Amino acid sequence: MRGLWRLRCAGLAVAAMAAAVAPGLAASDVEIHYAPQENLSHFDTNLIDTAERSIDMAAYVLTDGDVVEALRDAALRGVAIRLYFDKSQYAQHGARTGALDELFAFPNVQARIKGRGVLMHLKAYAVDGARLRTGSSNFSRSGLEAQDNDLVLVSDAATVQDFEANFAALWARGENTGAWAMEQAAR
Repeated sequence: MRGLWRLRCAGLAVAAMAAAVAPGLAASDVEIHYAPQENLSHFDTNLIDTAERSIDMAAYVLTDGDVVEALRDAALRGVAIRLYFDKSQYAQHGARTGALDELFAFPNVQARIKGRGVLMHLKAYAVDGARLRTGSSNFSRSGLEAQDNDLVLVSDAATVQDFEANFAALWARGENTGAWAMEQAAR
């Protein structure tokens, strides 16, 4: 009985989250997962592995080896990947990561860094314009496995389109810099 109650509460939580994310969003369009009870890296790598055309990712931190490897594999498949980073976190973590250098070497991978202002704190991406991953978890080993975080997967077309429109606006900011420029400045 206790397990059934937990499932019912979890179902209500998903329905409430769906309604909060977008009015009219069905609970069936939303999955919510929690660390440290679940290894969230598994959900990210599985979703990235489904990409056929595009991945648009806003990453406050991108240091998890499994996620970076999944992005590399997607790049090898010819998936167009756009990565948008926070300036301070990229300077602290990204500029020294050889795995990111390897990823940036693919011609179908572009990276930009927010040029100025407050943090770029998103931890979200869209795959093929059809699925959205968002939530509190950074793309880091501790964020995906150890810390109290959530990961939300949304398959509602309107919600994904809203993210893509917001991502396009972030990407187009005139003060953004390229990841290679940041890396050269760090050396």
